Amino acid sequence: MKHLQIRIRGKVQGVCFRAGTERKAKELGLVGFVLNEEDGSVYVEAEGSPDALQALIKWCQSGPLLASVEGVEVHEGEVKGYEKFVQIR
Repeated sequence: MKHLQIRIRGKVQGVCFRAGTERKAKELGLVGFVLNEEDGSVYVEAEGSPDALQALIKWCQSGPLLASVEGVEVHEGEVKGYEKFVQIR
């Protein structure tokens, strides 16, 4: 199991990015959370298999239909043992 911290920049708030990320993460069997940041970015912490995490990163590079992703930053972190994947409002 791996832990990733992902920050997505661009037009990513107000376009259902959090809901889409939650849906994709659950589909991939990942745990963690997604939230909107004050700077307009979306921040994700996700844990799971390396293949599932790579699939989530790939999804984040385009996001939902109305999003316009300008950049995705990914950093590895320590596994925190989340139990499920949630949206934080």
